[in-house]
Amino acid sequence: MATISLYDAIEQMRKISERKGSFSFSFMSYSIKSGASKGIVEIDSARMSKGNPAGMAYGEYLLNFVDLSTGRPFRCWKPCLMFFNQQKIQLK
Repeated sequence: MATISLYDAIEQMRKISERKGSFSFSFMSYSIKSGASKGIVEIDSARMSKGNPAGMAYGEYLLNFVDLSTGRPFRCWKPCLMFFNQQKIQLK
């Protein structure tokens, strides 16, 4: 299975999003508020969206995206990313 670093995956996500393309990815959900996870989330078609407002707590650790199949905006923790376009993401 092909692997990619977290930072390379995020950079590719940005480039694809700038071209109005889409990508698939999965991540482990986590709520800092409840301290719990609801398991793995798989997104078949996504595009990154605008960043977090200046001064937002933990903003630099969050990835904002739109699930193109529903049109709904979401965010996830960058360190919880697991796969990007069928490549395993490694934290390096």
